[in-house]
Amino acid sequence: MFAMTRHIPLATLLLFVCAAAVAQSPAHPIDLGHARLVDLTYTFDENTLYWPTADGFKWKKDAWGPSAGGYFYASASYGASEHGGTHLDSPLHFAEGHPGTDQIPVTSLIAPAVVIDITAACAKDPDYLLTAKDITQWEAAHAPIAAASIVLIKTGWGKYWPDAKRYLGTDEHGAAAVAKLHFPGISEEAATLLVSRKVAGVGIDTASVDRGQSKDFKTHRVLYSHDLYGLENVANIEQLPATGTLLIALPMKIKNGTGGPVRIVAVLP
Repeated sequence: MFAMTRHIPLATLLLFVCAAAVAQSPAHPIDLGHARLVDLTYTFDENTLYWPTADGFKWKKDAWGPSAGGYFYASASYGASEHGGTHLDSPLHFAEGHPGTDQIPVTSLIAPAVVIDITAACAKDPDYLLTAKDITQWEAAHAPIAAASIVLIKTGWGKYWPDAKRYLGTDEHGAAAVAKLHFPGISEEAATLLVSRKVAGVGIDTASVDRGQSKDFKTHRVLYSHDLYGLENVANIEQLPATGTLLIALPMKIKNGTGGPVRIVAVLP
């Protein structure tokens, strides 16, 4: 029974996987029977990190134990900001009139992914910004970034989760704490280049596609005004190769959502 329920979700993704694999390398389709899955999602609990001005994740038991009928019954309630933990930013987050979470096509949430590694630069500068040159150098070493793909930026910041002081630069809360944020991000010029590549979305293993010290959030504005979405606080990027990954990033389908929790899974051949 366990084996059946485990393989049903993979089977439903067969067409998506084959199409993505063929687009990348017709000679090497992904074999679902032998694929490796990597969970790129942090667990939501009392340790989940949120923006200093946002409330944290809340979860409480409503019922937990023997029922009146004598059988075990469990139910709980939760609440959270749309932007915390591993989550998706919809274009609406920074672009009025653009798609909310529920309007992002599923076909753009299941796509081939590439990983651009800037960990060496970020280790020297916690405020480092991915540059357009970083992207073109990556393309020179691998291949031009394909349209409709998902670009993941590996900064190495995942090793600090869930230590707020190291991951965010501060463990304080409130508006004043925002000025103390320090973590890498994506430059406006790099965002503009990714828009020109016509990618579906951009993800990063930090709390924001803009660096912590950003005051104007230009990267958010550039990406989302062109209907790209963002994936933030992506876990376990270090387990992914530079190319050859199929990414599945399905968020909670919130009507007019500016974002929401997302379960991200990488399928590796």
